[in-house]
Amino acid sequence: MAEEQPMDVSENVAAPEVEMEDDANVKRKGRGFGSRETGSGEEGVSSGSFEAVESVAAGKDGRREARSVEGWIVVVTNVHEEATEEELSDKFADFGEIKNLHLNLDRRTGFVKGYALIEYETNDEARAAIEACNEGLTLLEQPLKADFAFVRPPSVAVKGTAAPGAPRRGAMGARVAGRARSRSPTRR
Repeated sequence: MAEEQPMDVSENVAAPEVEMEDDANVKRKGRGFGSRETGSGEEGVSSGSFEAVESVAAGKDGRREARSVEGWIVVVTNVHEEATEEELSDKFADFGEIKNLHLNLDRRTGFVKGYALIEYETNDEARAAIEACNEGLTLLEQPLKADFAFVRPPSVAVKGTAAPGAPRRGAMGARVAGRARSRSPTRR
C-alpha cells in the first residue's frame, strides 16, 4: 500500500497577479490580444481608450437634435436603480412641463435599468434639462447624464456621397471602372 503524504495547499493557490511570458510560437485569436506587428499590447478594455459620442447639446451653432412626433425626448442615463418616476418627475419638472416620462424597469429584479426617457413640449425645455445634467444634476447622490434621444446625422457624411478623390464603390463604380470581381454565369 502506498504511503500518503500530506499536501501543502498553499502551493496551489495562484498569486493575485500572474505575469506570463509572451511566447512568439503561441497564436492567439480574437479581440484583446494585441497585434505583435504593431507592438501595442494595450488594446481593448485594458487600454482604457474608448470611443465617445460627442454631445449634441455642446453648441447651439450646429443643432443636430431632432423632434419626435409629439415633442422633444431626452434620454437620461446613470439613473439610480432605486429611483422612482415621482422622484425623476420632481427633479426634471423644474425645466419645463413634462409631457411623458418612461422609467424602464428590469422584469426580473424590479429595479430601474439605469435610464429614463423624458418628453418635453419645447426644445428650450429639453435643452435646459440636458444642460443641468451636464452641470452636475444628481439624483440619489448619483450624477445624471442626458442627451437628446433623436439626432440628425452630421451634414458632412450624407449617404451616397464620398470624399473628393475617394475611389467609387458599388454597382455604378464597378461598371465605370471595369469589373472588379468575377461575374456569375449567364442563365440559359
